[in-house]
Amino acid sequence: MTVEETGALRAGLSRPGLRGREAELERLRALVGAVRDGDGGAIGLLVGEPGIGKTVLLEETVALARAHGFLVSQGRAEELHELAPLASLASGLLNGEPPLLSAGDFAHLAGHHDQRIWLVERLAQLIEERSAGAPVLIAIDDVQWADPLSRFALNVMPARLLTSPVLWLLAGREDPDLRGNGPRTTTVPLRPLSGAALAELAHDVLGGDVPEKVTGLLDGSGGNPFLAAEMLAGIAASGADGTAPPERLVLGVRGRLAALRPETLDFLRAGSVLGRSFRLADAAALCGRAAAGLNGELREAIAAGLLDDDGERLLFRHDLLRQAVYADLVPSVRRALHREAASRLVAAGRTCADAVPHLLKSAEPGDHEAVRLLGTAAADVLAVMPDLAADLALRALELVPPNDPWAFGVGEQAITALTRAGRYTQARETGDMLLARLPPLDVYARLQSVLGDTLWHLDDIPELARRSTAALAVVTDPATSARLTARQALAQSRGRDLAAARATGQRALAEAERAGDREARVIALWGLGEIALNSGECAAALAHHTALSAFDAAFLPEEVVARVHMDEFDCARQLLRTADGEPLRPAMLMWAHGSLNLGLGLLDDAEADLVTAERLEADISVPANLVNIRVIRGSLAMLRGDREAAEEHIGVVRAALAGRPNPGNHAVHQYLEAVLADADGDHATAAARLRSAQRDNPFVRWRLLRTRFVEAVKIALRAGDQSLAEDLAAQSAEHAARNPSVPTPHGTAAHTAALVNADTALLERSVRIFRTGPRPLHLAAASADLGRALLSTGDGAAIPALTSAYEVYAQAGASAEADGVRAVLDRAMIRSNRRTAARPRPTSGWATLTASERKVARLVAAGHTNRSAAAALVVSPHTVNTHLASIFRKLSVNSRVQLTRLVLAQAEDA
Repeated sequence: MTVEETGALRAGLSRPGLRGREAELERLRALVGAVRDGDGGAIGLLVGEPGIGKTVLLEETVALARAHGFLVSQGRAEELHELAPLASLASGLLNGEPPLLSAGDFAHLAGHHDQRIWLVERLAQLIEERSAGAPVLIAIDDVQWADPLSRFALNVMPARLLTSPVLWLLAGREDPDLRGNGPRTTTVPLRPLSGAALAELAHDVLGGDVPEKVTGLLDGSGGNPFLAAEMLAGIAASGADGTAPPERLVLGVRGRLAALRPETLDFLRAGSVLGRSFRLADAAALCGRAAAGLNGELREAIAAGLLDDDGERLLFRHDLLRQAVYADLVPSVRRALHREAASRLVAAGRTCADAVPHLLKSAEPGDHEAVRLLGTAAADVLAVMPDLAADLALRALELVPPNDPWAFGVGEQAITALTRAGRYTQARETGDMLLARLPPLDVYARLQSVLGDTLWHLDDIPELARRSTAALAVVTDPATSARLTARQALAQSRGRDLAAARATGQRALAEAERAGDREARVIALWGLGEIALNSGECAAALAHHTALSAFDAAFLPEEVVARVHMDEFDCARQLLRTADGEPLRPAMLMWAHGSLNLGLGLLDDAEADLVTAERLEADISVPANLVNIRVIRGSLAMLRGDREAAEEHIGVVRAALAGRPNPGNHAVHQYLEAVLADADGDHATAAARLRSAQRDNPFVRWRLLRTRFVEAVKIALRAGDQSLAEDLAAQSAEHAARNPSVPTPHGTAAHTAALVNADTALLERSVRIFRTGPRPLHLAAASADLGRALLSTGDGAAIPALTSAYEVYAQAGASAEADGVRAVLDRAMIRSNRRTAARPRPTSGWATLTASERKVARLVAAGHTNRSAAAALVVSPHTVNTHLASIFRKLSVNSRVQLTRLVLAQAEDA
């Protein structure tokens, strides 16, 4: 900013409309300047009571940002628009000169409004692309009324755009409590104006010296500038010696209303029920008048300083004015007007989103139209705002009298919404309440089918099995029967008799196809895939998941993971390339990315994928895979020799299982505890943990140990538990027999048998098999063990085997394993009078970045967006975002500009 600009700004700080806000404006000016100058993204929060001046400061900041070349999106949340997804953000994104988003961009986004994570990620990508040419300001007033999807976006997007020059300016009555690791946040609380500022304000309105009596009257405003301005307007009109100005605004508005004609008063009251902004036609309908006949009333309301007209909608000049008019309505009249407003809006062809906010303020038990509209609204928002859908469905259920047959259908919808929202206990309680009313048998069966999903998520498998069986005994509807049979197969997938589970699943699939029921078919195919995985039959699992993915593309991640289990890495990679950017299940898609990268030995990329998957689950508050993610991250930490990180991960796992025990999660937890105990030298405890995992949860042995048999056998052998080691080796051999065409199980079987029997020939066979497969870390482990065995016999082939293993581990970043092999290799080199060069570990700066992070940093410095960098690296934009967050943390930078400078400096040094 030039000296002239700074002087002009400072001179304008204290002027009419901004009296007493000099310090706040300085903070906002600094925020704008920091984002403009390349310090990365930022959030500004304007917080204060109604009328305290938030809107004036927001608009002043918008003007300042525009003057400095920002692209600006300025919107406002509306109290009665909570059911319109993304309405609060869209109100600004589509307006502006130029608009931040084109109508085409937004139409594409709106077409996928049911995929909230995808939608927000794509919106963030579009904003990132816009910010590449100029800094961006996104300002939202009255954020306390933001619709749930906009609120979700405001929680998620600032962190996604952490590295971009985007300033978020949010004004509201309270702190919006944004969560997540977003950019720096500056909160600007707006406190009451000082006496001196009020005196300046009075001088602006009245001119000359301010009488002492006026100063005393202004004390009644409580330092609120809007209330003070209203008082001063009254004084200017009637004089300080006239009727005493009211102490609070409601009384002042009553005074204005008293001077209005009754018809104008009715019109304003109708408008106050419709919200701060409303259509003339809607208010006319609520008044029972023709819109064209309200010209006189509208003119009078505008002349009284109560309304503005922007050409499309009418707007109360301040929400405090609307609230004052609204508060002047008798409660029973207010309620009746809301109910009538809902009916008239529906009759006029408006959406449920327009009518339902009024129903929430007015509907009474037995109101079937309200129940129907609430149910429709709940269905409309279920995919994108399940919590809101659950609340709407529960409200609808409250309006249905207990003996009304509607209760069961409405209750079924409530159970589904509660389950989708992760409110499992409440879903079960709602279902049990309905079942206690002794519904007809087919209704009973349908409720039990819906509750099946709830019980699965609650991990109450015995109850799921019992209820499915009981409902199947009475059901007559073919579709419900197919769903119940599929649920029964899922329950049996957790048991010991997987052959019976498979038969049940196949029967469910046949019933689903005969009934033509999509939901039953999805559950049956998924259940058959689960059963195959638990049976260790990778080809069968792939067949079922491929069929499921073809039937419903949302399950493509499961197909990818199944192909990874089959060592079909190229095919898995191709599927992921086609899936990235599509509105699928992003968290599960990142899990699939992580599974592939883990198999490829790309530990840094796998870690980034898992971090992203966990973050995406946290965004929607449904941490379904948290335990598995943290167990794998704990194992990665141990591979790197980072015991502190491993302890952090196991701590998260323990806390998660304490709140929600799960048999499968218990097994993977026990496994990681075994790895940590073994690393501590407590080998007996480690072996006991392994036995516990298999004894208590036999159904997970193939899923848990599929790629971990070698490590498990080593733990058993170090504990001196030959029996456990032999049992594990036998399981590995059985797994290979069940997967005859997959290299990894056969290489693993040879490796485990070699360890149990101390057989060098089997180690050599294991290495040969792994060389035909795609997993470098498995090959490195076999090569390392082969090198140790050969070294013990003095065979010169030990050094090449150990060197090969070391290079793979070092390249992958598996520092602990690399160091272990390195120690053996050093001893071998000393025997042969050779030396190896040490590789000191970096502790700070550019050298701490992983290879993937360095690639991302260079691409970003070259001007790539997250999306284009992801395309160049053939990874997900989510992964690039995670890498960037790590880069910023390691290099202590806050923006792409700072990162670019550092990359260029590093290149010059090199």
